[in-house]
Amino acid sequence: MPATRTARRRTRWVRNTYGNASAETFLVIAITTILVTRAYLALTDYPQIGGGSLHIAHALYGGAAMMVALLVGWLLLGFTARSVAVVVGGVGFGLFLDEVGKFVTADNDYFYGPAAEIMYVLVLVILVANRLIRIVRAPTVDEYLANAAAIAATGMAGGLPAHRRSAARAMLDRAEAGGADPRAVRGIRLLLDSADHRADRLYSVQQFLPRRVPGFLRSPHWVPIIGWLLVVASTAGVITGVVALLAGGLSLRAADTVIDVDRMGIAELILFLSACLTFVTAAPAMVCYRRAGPLWPLQTLRTAALIFTVLNAFADFATEGFGAVPAVAVGVFAMVVLSHQISARVGIPAPATDRSTI
Repeated sequence: MPATRTARRRTRWVRNTYGNASAETFLVIAITTILVTRAYLALTDYPQIGGGSLHIAHALYGGAAMMVALLVGWLLLGFTARSVAVVVGGVGFGLFLDEVGKFVTADNDYFYGPAAEIMYVLVLVILVANRLIRIVRAPTVDEYLANAAAIAATGMAGGLPAHRRSAARAMLDRAEAGGADPRAVRGIRLLLDSADHRADRLYSVQQFLPRRVPGFLRSPHWVPIIGWLLVVASTAGVITGVVALLAGGLSLRAADTVIDVDRMGIAELILFLSACLTFVTAAPAMVCYRRAGPLWPLQTLRTAALIFTVLNAFADFATEGFGAVPAVAVGVFAMVVLSHQISARVGIPAPATDRSTI
């Protein structure tokens, strides 16, 4: 009797297994490009390319790079082409976004104050959208099957590294368990088995670099340090906000100290809300945190660090421009440390084999 396919609802939009990682890498490259470009221009006194009345803005180079990235993605198959498209597109997007101040002002003001906040909000929106697409639902049978087939097809041309072959086989197992057509599963397995082996140098570097991180940065001793710093900083923010609400315009002056509390504006309100949310999440987590205890305090601390970093950055970028970058970097460091400690506790499966993500 011929095999019959289990009836099920078809998937209209098929998510790429490695799409979320590519999107995040794209944004990291774009942000790095913006910071490098700003630093270079500041060090070289903002040179003008073109001379005289002609000025070739670097947004044009950014647009050209994004066009090249699109063409590479359209014309070429394989993970190498995808990596090239991500890198070139990220550089192009960074060069383009760096000049957003010129696009939103009548006088083409590159130094427009809120430009940094516009960049930050746009990057944050992309990150949130990327995360929502990833967690909106578990991968479907069709997505497992399609991604495994795409990996197998790529392997027929250029070979497959061991980790991608293993990931594709795991996805086929899940597709088969979910009722995928057995003939399709067998066909993709044959393609995977017949694909040549290929070394993945980029993956080797990705596996090598984390091992080069100094041991003290991976130490669990960072958790109470970061946690209590969040509690102290948020407590100070709450007190400052309450004083500003109750006694706006308060000014205390002494011989060596000047304390000015102006009436609360939008930026101050964001900082106050950030402090309140951070305190109510970080304080209980630190009270209950034990190195060998339950996992939820670590997860809650990571959420507190995320809230503190994201909301504070809204206010800081609006008031300080790119001067807010160091504070954001500290917040990101805290989240990375906490994420590493969570991973060390429970382990994080590879994206391709994680049932909750695609």
